[in-house]
Amino acid sequence: MASQTRFIVQESLDALLEDTVFLPELKGNARKQAFTSLGAILSTPNHLHKSFLRIALENGSVVRIPALRVQHNNALGPYKGGIRFHESVNEDEVINLASLMTLKTALHDVPFGGGKGGIIIDPRSYSEKELHLICKKYVQYFSDIIGPDKDIPAPDMGSGEREMDWMMAEYKSIHPGKPYKGSFTGKSVINGGSLGRREATGKGVYFSFRYLMHDFIQQQRNLLKDSNNKFAKTALNYDSNTLKIAVQGFGNVGSVAALEAYQCQQLSNKVVAVSDRNVTLFHEDGLDIPALIKFVSLNSGELPTTELQLREAGLKGEVLNRDEVLYLDVDVLILAALEDQIHDANKEKLKARIIVEGANAPVTSEADEFLSNKGVIIIPDILANAGGVIVSYLEWLQGRETQFYTEDQVFKLLLEKMKTTLDTILPVFFGDPYPLRQNCYIHSVMKLSTVLYRQGKLY
Repeated sequence: MASQTRFIVQESLDALLEDTVFLPELKGNARKQAFTSLGAILSTPNHLHKSFLRIALENGSVVRIPALRVQHNNALGPYKGGIRFHESVNEDEVINLASLMTLKTALHDVPFGGGKGGIIIDPRSYSEKELHLICKKYVQYFSDIIGPDKDIPAPDMGSGEREMDWMMAEYKSIHPGKPYKGSFTGKSVINGGSLGRREATGKGVYFSFRYLMHDFIQQQRNLLKDSNNKFAKTALNYDSNTLKIAVQGFGNVGSVAALEAYQCQQLSNKVVAVSDRNVTLFHEDGLDIPALIKFVSLNSGELPTTELQLREAGLKGEVLNRDEVLYLDVDVLILAALEDQIHDANKEKLKARIIVEGANAPVTSEADEFLSNKGVIIIPDILANAGGVIVSYLEWLQGRETQFYTEDQVFKLLLEKMKTTLDTILPVFFGDPYPLRQNCYIHSVMKLSTVLYRQGKLY
């Protein structure tokens, strides 16, 4: 997946090199040299930090756990990115996710750079006391490179507000008397976290889809009708239908996006399928999302896995194989699980004509090209799932100002920020042949290139 990011960034730079309206001060050989520099800067991280955390387990043994922190680019502000607790974490993945964060913050005009962290563990295999020690050790090992104005970690897969609270407390003890509230975001509200942070990404994921299919198309219907753009035809074809939605992943992102769809009054849609790591649940007339969320909260975060469990919970639906959620005859597929879910081997089995990337990098480059050529609209991760980093920015601001927004204020600011980005990107997208991902990358690369040039970083 990292190669896809580098390829699209380079494609964007190649297009901008030929656009003489962009950075017109750069001409001839100097222009080529500057764009060569941009390619090198944006395709590699500034820093890659590795360590092995020494952890004494409760059984008396000692283990060494690999840990990473990648700092990709800080031209726009302090590095920003989550810490992933997962056994699949690897260097290439973390570098790619850090570079995606650089592009995401640039796209949404958030004054952060891109970073990412990872600890190679299955958190379910450790006790609470052991996880607490792992969090403390991570901060101890990387304490010199993180901080409110340096690098601001946040939760990611396998971590949450509990882990951020522990890490902030350790940062505070290591740096007595220094500002610490903004050292980590995604904390609990009582420890300086923001209201609405947990729901932010899922709300943003659904909003990006709803705004495209309802608000934007309603405003631009006549223009889109006259367009030969294949993506405009896809959007208009589904505009008047009751849209069937499937959601892969029923964690913080997927469950919130599903609930937003279930409750939406502006757009006619129904969530007919959801999945987690065990199962897909399907009901043609739409699933009862609030009841499923209640079930998950009472059952260790997992969906019902048998029809008996469904009946006992008062739910209607069929129990299907976990991966069936990807191949159902639906209009919209929200991907809110892991990377690389749609790939060369299964791309032809998808029936959805609109895909929303709630997870980071869930569609590989081969699948992306294949589906885009068919006119499938893919709302990419850097556009759709930016709610978390936007509200992290609001949390960081609140910590610096020692004042706090209400939940309604947080969601209002979040959706206004995403609306501004969508209003910038969507008219361009429907006016040229590039997929939406390419449009987003070009916009991000333009901003980063301009800033790096103004800062004198290209020579």
